[in-house]
Amino acid sequence: MQQIITAKLKLTATKEQFEALRQTQLAYRDALNAVSRYAFEQGKTSHVTRLHKGMYAELRTRYHLPSQMACSVERQVSATYKGLWTKLKKNVEHCRKKITKKRFKGLDQPPTYSSPTVQYTYERDYTFQCDSRVSVGTLGGRISIPYQGYNEHLALLRQDATIGDAKLWYDKQKKTFYLLVSLSIDVAEPTYEQFTEVVGVDVGIRYLAVTSTSTGKASFHPGKRTRHKANHYARLRKRLQQKGTRGAKRRLRRIEQRERRLKAQANHRIAKQIIEQHPHALIGLENLTDIRERTKRKKRKRKKNGKGAEKVSPKARKANRVYSQWSFAELQAFISYKAALAGSLAIKVDADYTSKACPMCGLTSDENRPRKGLLFVCQNPTCGYTLHADLIGARNVTLRTLLIRQDWIKTGCVSIIPDASDKEAKAARLQRYAELRWSPEVTTSLRLEAGGH
Repeated sequence: MQQIITAKLKLTATKEQFEALRQTQLAYRDALNAVSRYAFEQGKTSHVTRLHKGMYAELRTRYHLPSQMACSVERQVSATYKGLWTKLKKNVEHCRKKITKKRFKGLDQPPTYSSPTVQYTYERDYTFQCDSRVSVGTLGGRISIPYQGYNEHLALLRQDATIGDAKLWYDKQKKTFYLLVSLSIDVAEPTYEQFTEVVGVDVGIRYLAVTSTSTGKASFHPGKRTRHKANHYARLRKRLQQKGTRGAKRRLRRIEQRERRLKAQANHRIAKQIIEQHPHALIGLENLTDIRERTKRKKRKRKKNGKGAEKVSPKARKANRVYSQWSFAELQAFISYKAALAGSLAIKVDADYTSKACPMCGLTSDENRPRKGLLFVCQNPTCGYTLHADLIGARNVTLRTLLIRQDWIKTGCVSIIPDASDKEAKAARLQRYAELRWSPEVTTSLRLEAGGH
């Protein structure tokens, strides 16, 4: 089993080397846009061979790219169009199911590349040398540049890791080039005996993560401060974009990465805390495919001048923006790779009804969340279980993770991600989830029951 991480290496380039790297970046970006326009003209194709036959010669003569870089440009554009076609197919399916009314517009125009990031292939475009130096390709040939980095990443480069492709990235504020190297680390194949604890993780906005163990131990990771700063940057960016002056654009360039770094730092911190609190654990995460469509606030009809008109309230617009901009998938990715390096394992379970299903009696209803607030109140007259809604979600995830562990013990194999394409299989899984019950002795044990008996 292999785990992929990224090593960030700082390049200490001279003035001449700096100019060579910068020219290579700009030429690579121009080549990406040229191939993107060609693919759009050829019926929005994602076929690499067709792109290679039509654009390889121009990439070599007009943009002076080395042969391997020219092939990397074609593969990158092909991957972009494949992703857009996948999103288009999902949008058509969502429109058919009336999940959304918006039409996907990603293929209305050729995709434009603005970031001047170069894709390097190991042992073709770049190689590592002695004395902490790396040889990278430019338009004028190879250049040797000293590099610095995190000590643990440098040790992996010298010994254990398998080196993959890299990206040449430029930090505008620091005016420094970085080489982002992909490293594959061999991790022992997990077995269910090595996991001494089962943990469920529920992600959200008010609390970025809430965890619950199989013994009822819970931890909350609030996001109020981080969300407040992110909202500040969003409002500031909106005002500067509306202003549109040269000074406003300069300010936008200065703050463009602050919100992204803020969220990444918060996600790293929370993932590290979860892994340190639960060593050697089987960690359950929600499968958040199409989460933005499922959590989006719907339009409500309002009367305006005596006529019915659909409007979205300011509060709902703000909630939609917050949900659409927060990186739930990034947090789960951080938890997954940190867990693998720490001897734990992160798996995904179906996220359906985790915050609406009562773990005590199994009743699933929207009314269990009064006013969609933070309090969960079971509407079953014989139950009436009351608890924090996010903790309910974490406990339901824990129950489903325990069920997967039981299947792992019986069958000897485990599914890391549930198959969402097979509707019958998913319906069968949801039926099994509905039979799970949380033991009344929450502080001592957890048991799985069928039908509440």
